[in-house]
Amino acid sequence: MKQYLIDTFKFNDWANKQLLESIKKMPDPEKAVSLFSHLINSQNKWIAGINGNPDEPNMKWFPPVYGINELEDKWNESINTWLSFLENNSEELLECEVVFSRQDGSKFGVKINDMALQLNYHSIHHRAQIATLLREQEIPPPFLDYIGRVWKKY
Repeated sequence: MKQYLIDTFKFNDWANKQLLESIKKMPDPEKAVSLFSHLINSQNKWIAGINGNPDEPNMKWFPPVYGINELEDKWNESINTWLSFLENNSEELLECEVVFSRQDGSKFGVKINDMALQLNYHSIHHRAQIATLLREQEIPPPFLDYIGRVWKKY
């Protein structure tokens, strides 16, 4: 599972960087920038919970919204934190459950590998939303299907 997660994060990195180049061409990128910021914030919030950061319960899924010129650096920081975490920890650790406290005082637990899967699958969802926004602004979205990353051209 560990290698699968690493490979999935690397695919996600590739796809989101391709998408970011298209977002930069949008005449009205506000909604796309908000969604892309959300992907960064989600990665940051989940890893903060894993690391026991006491600020995690107050971190938001949507704000802050970063400036369009900040997105690439913020994305790189976030994805590299996850890749480093995955590469430097064991399969056993990835099976561990982390308990989170919500702002309302309730608690929930989730395995680290399930958090990682959530981040990657959730990113696919928002890439599709951003692709729709691109089309609405007459910008063809890039081909970001997984197969386009792994196939061999002859």
